[in-house]
Amino acid sequence: VQLQASGGGLVQAGGSLRLSCAASGLAFGRYAMSWFRQAPGKEREYVAAISWNGVTTNYADSVKGRFTISRDDAQNTVHLQVNRLKPEDTAVYYCAADLSVVAVRSSPRYWGQGTLVTVSS
Repeated sequence: VQLQASGGGLVQAGGSLRLSCAASGLAFGRYAMSWFRQAPGKEREYVAAISWNGVTTNYADSVKGRFTISRDDAQNTVHLQVNRLKPEDTAVYYCAADLSVVAVRSSPRYWGQGTLVTVSS
């Protein structure tokens, strides 16, 4: 299983980015997907998740209303649209996958490598 994240970069506060995660080696349409992030010197934290069928989404309180998770099963890809970015959003963002919509928010089975988002003030 491979989860390849991309789309990170340097952006000014208030700006936007679209993160993508391309999945391979798994039956993508059966998996719930999620995003986590890890800021420098901090523990990794949950950001957002989407159910296997895209019907249900969930967000951490810190990103609710600013971030949107979506999936494109035709492309085996999950996206995270990040808007109104703040300096405290600076982190390495990781995508993850699990068959369980509960586990994908806490201890997903598969992890991708991260993509760095840096927000300047």
